[in-house]
Amino acid sequence: MIGNLKPLEILLIIAVIVLLFGAKKLPEMARSLGKSARILKSEAKAMKKDGESEDAAATAPVADQAPAQPVAPRTIQAAPGDVTSARPVSEPNRTTQA
Repeated sequence: MIGNLKPLEILLIIAVIVLLFGAKKLPEMARSLGKSARILKSEAKAMKKDGESEDAAATAPVADQAPAQPVAPRTIQAAPGDVTSARPVSEPNRTTQA
């Protein structure tokens, strides 16, 4: 369906979008979309990193480990320098039943 559009029709659609949303709103919407993409990317990297560290912890021998020390909650930043959307993340406590 998109392959059937002619350049004039595409320009008409873009003009309607600009009229509907306004020229001032479009840059804000683009910035917001970019910020959301950065947040999603950083969260995905953090989840991948957590998964790798859990796998490494599961394969480590238990007898050689030192006693567990309390860990401060870590903070995941949405974007570098963006402290308004940073939030603390609580880590689940692992307890072994013997």
